[in-house]
Amino acid sequence: MDSKQAKIVADFLIADFENEMQSTLRVIEAVPSSQLGYRPDPKSKTGLGLVRHITLEDEWLLNCIANGAFTPPPDDSDACGIMNPADAAARYKEKVPAALDRVRAMSGQKLVNVIDMFGMIKAPGVNFLAMAAKHSVHHRGQLSTYLRPMGGRVPGIYGPSADTQ
Repeated sequence: MDSKQAKIVADFLIADFENEMQSTLRVIEAVPSSQLGYRPDPKSKTGLGLVRHITLEDEWLLNCIANGAFTPPPDDSDACGIMNPADAAARYKEKVPAALDRVRAMSGQKLVNVIDMFGMIKAPGVNFLAMAAKHSVHHRGQLSTYLRPMGGRVPGIYGPSADTQ
C-alpha cells in the first residue's frame, strides 16, 4: 500500500472508529456501579477491569500509532484513577477523541511506516488502526454480555437491544 492509499484507508477507519466510540460509551455508561466486581468466570476480568481496559487501551493504542512506537500498556489497577463507569466515560470522552485526532493528523507516509509491537507484530501504522478498532469492539462485546447479569440494561449497539425496544 502506498502512502496515498494508506491515508484513504485511515480516513475510513477513523470515521468508523468515531462511530464505534458512541456505542462504546453507551455500554460503559450502562454498567451498574454497584456490580463492578462481577465476572462470569475466575479467568475473566471484572466489570471494572473491562471498563478500565477499554478506556485506557483505546487511548493507548491510538497514541502508540500516532507516536510510531509502542510503549508499555497502561496500568489498569486502582492506580489509574478510574473507579466507576462515570470516571471511565469522562476520561474516554476527553482522551480517546484527542488520540484519534493525533492519528487523523498523520501523513500517509507516517501511516505506512512499520511499527514493531513488542516483537510480536510488525505492521504499518494503518494496520494497527484497524486492530485498534477490532480490539475496542471485542472488549465492548465482552462488557455488553456482563450487563444483564450485573442487573443492567444493554443499550443499542448496532440497532435496538431487547432492553431498548
